[in-house]
Amino acid sequence: MSASVKVVVTGAAGQIAYSLIPRLVNGRTFGDKKVDLVLVEIPQVVDKLKGLIMELEDSYFPNMGNITYTDNFDEAASDGDWFLLVGSIPRGIVFNGKKIEERSDLLSINGGIFVDQGQAIGKHGKDDAKILVVGNPANTNAFIGKNAANKDSQLWMAMTMLDSNRAKSIISKKTNKNISDIKNMIIWGNHSPTMYPDAENTIISGELGNSVINDMNWIESNFIPTVQQRGKAVIDARGASSATSAAKAAIDTIIACESPTESGECFSAAVASDGSYNVPEGLICGFPLITQKDGTVDIKRDIVLSDFGKTKIKISIDELLAEKEAVKHLMK
Repeated sequence: MSASVKVVVTGAAGQIAYSLIPRLVNGRTFGDKKVDLVLVEIPQVVDKLKGLIMELEDSYFPNMGNITYTDNFDEAASDGDWFLLVGSIPRGIVFNGKKIEERSDLLSINGGIFVDQGQAIGKHGKDDAKILVVGNPANTNAFIGKNAANKDSQLWMAMTMLDSNRAKSIISKKTNKNISDIKNMIIWGNHSPTMYPDAENTIISGELGNSVINDMNWIESNFIPTVQQRGKAVIDARGASSATSAAKAAIDTIIACESPTESGECFSAAVASDGSYNVPEGLICGFPLITQKDGTVDIKRDIVLSDFGKTKIKISIDELLAEKEAVKHLMK
């Protein structure tokens, strides 16, 4: 094997991680690199990771390197190349005697977690580390973590690939195309019910989505709300949040960041705005992204937005600005 990569996963005893972790060492996500894993959990459940490690060992993944587990994130972060921050306090559980239902509660509780993790990643992680926040509210968790890390050479992302994959699935059914024929599905804004899945600028069998679909009523009244509410629909149907599809989306994001993007294509994740598309600088916002040949990830800046699209994006940006205000006490 040509090289190794150290991957740190939080929430490692959870459902998403159970689907995610084996795929990190299967020889596809990181190519021929050896993958060293550090699995992180809270003290109350960290010992459950012993069983997961047994399963990984029994699976005999040729690309699997060293595996350790801990409840000490500072220790785990040392020389990390990739950080998959899956763990967060979810909506619906009872925390300190209160059922967590409002997004404001999630912001308040998870904010402190991501301050600590961000500081550890900034201090101990590789200078060019890539960090993917999966735990919700993902955009603002990433915003908090990036601020706490205070190291611009590290790439902080919030995952919108799950929303992108969901949108591709819906469009494939609408157009009777294979999902592999659908490219450049951009999720703008926040990973929340205000997100804007851009059917107009997606590429369907080489053509722009707006010319293939040509049905703005369907886009506005069916497609967009279905993507926005898909997470809730999954919870209602299975009694738990998305796990397998979320794990697949995290893997898709890693692969997109590990390989140069094909000319004319892009992928979806939320990163800190540099002012592109008039998004306020610093907000962690969903954008079309490209991976350069040198491994850097950049915003694709040549997407043409309709007035309809701009209006939808503004709704999500306004929500991100409100969340930024709600966590300003956590900022340095």
